[in-house]
Amino acid sequence: MPIKKLADLDCNGKTVVIREDLNVPMKEGRISNDKRIRAALPTIRMALDKGAGVVLLSHLGRPTEGRYEEQFSLKPVAARLGELLGREVPLVSEPADAGKVKPGQCVLLENVRFLKGEKKNDPALAAQLAGLGDIYVMDAFGAAHRAHASTEGVSHYLPSVAGLLVEKELEFMGKALDDPKRPLVAILGGSKVSDKIGVINNLLQKADTILIGGGMAYTFQAALGRDIGTSLLDANHVGYAKDMIAKAQEMGVKLLLPQDNLAAKEFSADADPILVDAAAFPHDLMGMDIGPKTIEDFTGAIAGAGTVIWNGPMGVFEFPAFANGTNAVAKAMADQKDAVTIVGGGDSSSAVEKSGFADKLSHISTGGGASLEFLEGLVLPGIACLADKD
Repeated sequence: MPIKKLADLDCNGKTVVIREDLNVPMKEGRISNDKRIRAALPTIRMALDKGAGVVLLSHLGRPTEGRYEEQFSLKPVAARLGELLGREVPLVSEPADAGKVKPGQCVLLENVRFLKGEKKNDPALAAQLAGLGDIYVMDAFGAAHRAHASTEGVSHYLPSVAGLLVEKELEFMGKALDDPKRPLVAILGGSKVSDKIGVINNLLQKADTILIGGGMAYTFQAALGRDIGTSLLDANHVGYAKDMIAKAQEMGVKLLLPQDNLAAKEFSADADPILVDAAAFPHDLMGMDIGPKTIEDFTGAIAGAGTVIWNGPMGVFEFPAFANGTNAVAKAMADQKDAVTIVGGGDSSSAVEKSGFADKLSHISTGGGASLEFLEGLVLPGIACLADKD
């Protein structure tokens, strides 16, 4: 789908309304990770360099809509933006208070979820937000799966284009799905099969090899009739997993499941790792990570890939004793210098950053739910509204 881009527009003397995803993690009123703020900077700087005034929109957390709640205020974000941009970024409480933003100025509107009608995509609110500028820029890929007033509604009232971050997301994720360098290897992990049904269905049509790890792998093992002890089981989707194993075989897609696992007697960071064969799983243990044979299988598949898409950790990576599988996958991807390597947001992004290999991968998506829906092949409302209809 061709989209219009900020890079192609003349913004000189105009006011640009940019929807960013500045929903940063907070701890005791302080920003604990400013990655999302830094990811927004190229688009903001481009608009300012083009001679525009900038009004930034974002949400933070999940406040009660229509009510101010201090813990969800964007005040710390405005301060951090000011530091990174090297200029003051005033925080504006209400759309009506923004006034006329002059070229070179940048203001941040307070949390859009404090405004009644944001989540319902109220046309009156969308029109009010559109009244803040002359051009709308959608740069919040992490919120693009939501049809909210600030992510989709504004586009009905202003010329609408993609920012650099959204452009980059679509370039990497879109090409990986529609025209990948082959072989395409998809790695899926995380806890529940139900969370990834759409992704599996879509990737079966596109991938050459699919590797399944994490908690969801035990449901696939159960589908093969294997005992999985006290491991996580998505009981309602065992039949689905069985169908997918058969479908992969039918379509000639190589589907790799764990041969062995690191297990434990309890879900604890202090639990002793016990190596078990996936085909002979002890009834009193729970799977916590993939084992060394599986790591060898998975990294071998990655080594021959032209494109790798990864969504979901291989184990309980938050516990050091059970992070080996996830770290090994991250390293194998980092070692693929000639492959396109993509991490599809959410826990996978956190895992890669923790592994220390983030800067050696082609692209780490800033979207959680948006990345999942994109991998499912769904239309994202915040992207569809940018379609170039000319």
